[in-house]
Amino acid sequence: MSAERPAVLITGASSGIGATYADRFARRGHPLVLVARDKVRLEALAARLRAEYGVVVDVVPADLTDAAQLATVEARLREDGRIGILINNAGAASKGGFLGADGDALDLLIRLNVTAVTRLAAAVVPRFAAAGQGAIVNIASVLALMPEFPMGNYGATKAYVLSLSQALQNEIGPRGVHVQAVLPGATRTEIWGRSGHDVDQIPGMMAVGDLVDAALVGFDRGETITIPPLPDAGQWEAFEGARHAMRANFGNALPADRYTK
Repeated sequence: MSAERPAVLITGASSGIGATYADRFARRGHPLVLVARDKVRLEALAARLRAEYGVVVDVVPADLTDAAQLATVEARLREDGRIGILINNAGAASKGGFLGADGDALDLLIRLNVTAVTRLAAAVVPRFAAAGQGAIVNIASVLALMPEFPMGNYGATKAYVLSLSQALQNEIGPRGVHVQAVLPGATRTEIWGRSGHDVDQIPGMMAVGDLVDAALVGFDRGETITIPPLPDAGQWEAFEGARHAMRANFGNALPADRYTK
């Protein structure tokens, strides 16, 4: 069964959202390529998925902030024709706002949340486009739409992921490749503890299984933007409509009257 389905490469697969995606795609019979820093956890997850679902699971320990290790995963995406779905899930959160932030920490966050996402997509897009099929799922955040929220650089990185996903869908969607950006709200994963937040003090925390199951409903429907906590899809459509309505004015050769009087 698994040989008939495309393999799914999942980054940040050792826990949380990534591990849950691994479980759900294994349940569907897909072979898996699991990428994360923690080899022990990856091997344990792989063993469980092989036993429960009978799927082929490869483990690729890699720190995606390290250029050489990132390049290894890029090569796998370029060369392994079995891989038909990329889940760009690996990411980190910042501990606070931009003021007083450490430059090296900001750079590390950008390397993981922006550079790795971009390079992995770039590695696989030519092959997908040539084949006329494939899918890329980028895990963004509702903070992509909330720059006023005090998490500094994190929201900016996720705004990039959202914009990149839309640009990719516009470019390669017509060639048969599906690109989806998933915008979770607060989700109960280890990312909060690693970034210095008390998960029990954050309201509206969604269970990770509920988040991934909702995201997969959107994936199966072919959505480009999936926002699991948003009850009214019309709000997103109105947001997009307002953005498109502005676009016709961006090509004006002269400044708007409000800047000349």
